[in-house]
Amino acid sequence: MNKPIDIKFDEQHIWHPYTSMKTPLPSYPVQSADGVRIKLESGQELIDGMSSWWSVIHGYNHPVINQAITDQLSKMSHVMFGGLTHNPAIELCKKLVEITPVGLEKVFLADSGSVSVEVALKMAIQCQLGRGYTNRNKFVTIKHGYHGDTFGAMAVCDPVNSMHSLYSDILPKNYFIEAPKSKPDQDFDHKELDELKMLLQQDSDSIAALILEPVVQGAGGMRFYHPEFISAAKSICEQYKILFIADEIATGFGRTGKMFACEHAQITPDIMCLGKAITGGYMTLAATLCTEQVALDISQCDAGVLMHGPTFMANPLACAAANASLDLLMTGDWFEQVKHIEAGLKQGLQPCEELDCVTEVRVFGAIGVIEMKQAVNVAEIQKQFIQHDLWIRPFGKLVYVMPQYIISTQDLALLTSGIVKTLSAM
Repeated sequence: MNKPIDIKFDEQHIWHPYTSMKTPLPSYPVQSADGVRIKLESGQELIDGMSSWWSVIHGYNHPVINQAITDQLSKMSHVMFGGLTHNPAIELCKKLVEITPVGLEKVFLADSGSVSVEVALKMAIQCQLGRGYTNRNKFVTIKHGYHGDTFGAMAVCDPVNSMHSLYSDILPKNYFIEAPKSKPDQDFDHKELDELKMLLQQDSDSIAALILEPVVQGAGGMRFYHPEFISAAKSICEQYKILFIADEIATGFGRTGKMFACEHAQITPDIMCLGKAITGGYMTLAATLCTEQVALDISQCDAGVLMHGPTFMANPLACAAANASLDLLMTGDWFEQVKHIEAGLKQGLQPCEELDCVTEVRVFGAIGVIEMKQAVNVAEIQKQFIQHDLWIRPFGKLVYVMPQYIISTQDLALLTSGIVKTLSAM
């Protein structure tokens, strides 16, 4: 028998993401989750439109991943990675080297997406030191970006439009250029590269790397932009020996219609950050990959080693889940599934374009975004979504979904129609 959830204790003592302890947003007690549905303690089942923040791509309670974790648990749940190694980590790194863009040969396993960004920033600075550039310790990025909530990651998030603006006076100062406005289905405006060209011409001696989210910017605004900006920016960086970091934490593992969003631009970054869907949403795990040249240059700096080593690095249970998730991905039909979701989102969300409260509807791969004219009341709109048996977590002016790849045509239609009904009543 399940023990009742003590929601009063939760409200009084437990901090949930991006909410106040004085006036907390409501948290709904979950009893279980299976497939694309979250079952509340009340017995109500909700179609999950969030994939638990991009991660649960194969659905909840998947028997293959369950079995992989159970099998690994009988051997060992954890062992330190300093001086030791194990098959789950080795097999995972083999898979990552195989499926990521050609040239990414070295893998650092981390705890979470934000930590993988921290590792990438450290890699870039140490790489430049190894090359003899002692002052290259700043970064350039595009506005409206989001890279995580730890301090190094916050320092490359949009300093004005992001949730981290209150830290702007104490974070390291980096360079922010205008985000490209050309959309993926438009002709690319090459003038959008002028600011980057001018910046690197003037200040390349202080810049270690360019970091960006390829094609799709996530929590900084759910913006989609032209892949030609990425390929051209990579070429410009190469001219000045500036590293190119691709933050694929949200976009990796098929979400945009390519295995990795960099593939839309046909480039190999110097460093790539992965997370979220890597374990199919089962456990926290991330990876930072780099080229062999970057790794060799890091080894030339005074430290001689990469100065990072998480306690739970390469946790065997998490690696086992990731191996099972990637096997499902590589042997499954994710490409057609994402195309199916994209078509369903375009058709199902199209009526929102006619609503007075909506600025724009945009879809890319298995990502659907409705940008409202005004910021939504999260607590109130979530109640309305739940009345339609949906779980959706908006932020700011954005109502967005990224369904699990396994979602059926019927459930996808229920998801989009519930959104249309909710927004039509506003």
